[in-house]
Amino acid sequence: MDNAIEHRLAELGITLPDAPAPAANYIPYVTVGDIVYVSGQIPMRDGALVTGKLGADMDVAGGAAAAALCAASLLAQVRAACGGDLGRLVRVIKLTGFVNSTADFTNQPEVINGASDFMVNVLGDAGRHARSAVSAAALPRGVAVEVEGIFQIR
Repeated sequence: MDNAIEHRLAELGITLPDAPAPAANYIPYVTVGDIVYVSGQIPMRDGALVTGKLGADMDVAGGAAAAALCAASLLAQVRAACGGDLGRLVRVIKLTGFVNSTADFTNQPEVINGASDFMVNVLGDAGRHARSAVSAAALPRGVAVEVEGIFQIR
């Protein structure tokens, strides 16, 4: 088993959470061939949801940190999809980030950079991906961000 990703996580002092269980009637990921589609992940810190609205009660740095938490949960789901072996991950294909923000907030890309930067810091070039960063008037449970992803595995 290739442990390069696990070693990089340890180097960075990152411990991935357990793959979060779904909160409604859906499954956390679907694998089709060598592609894994991971359902939207919401930010959890110390067992609590990270809530807030960008442009009102949360700044870009706080939103980016929340997006990085979502990215860690995405990798946890990929690890589960790979039977615990992150060495099977080939690359991140695409991330879609949703930002709970006010109507006049326009820094969604900077917020979702938290997830993108996390993937590149952990995976290097394999973490580079296509991306969308969009505003949402509200997100489940009032969370600040939600990020979903598409990954290639072997």
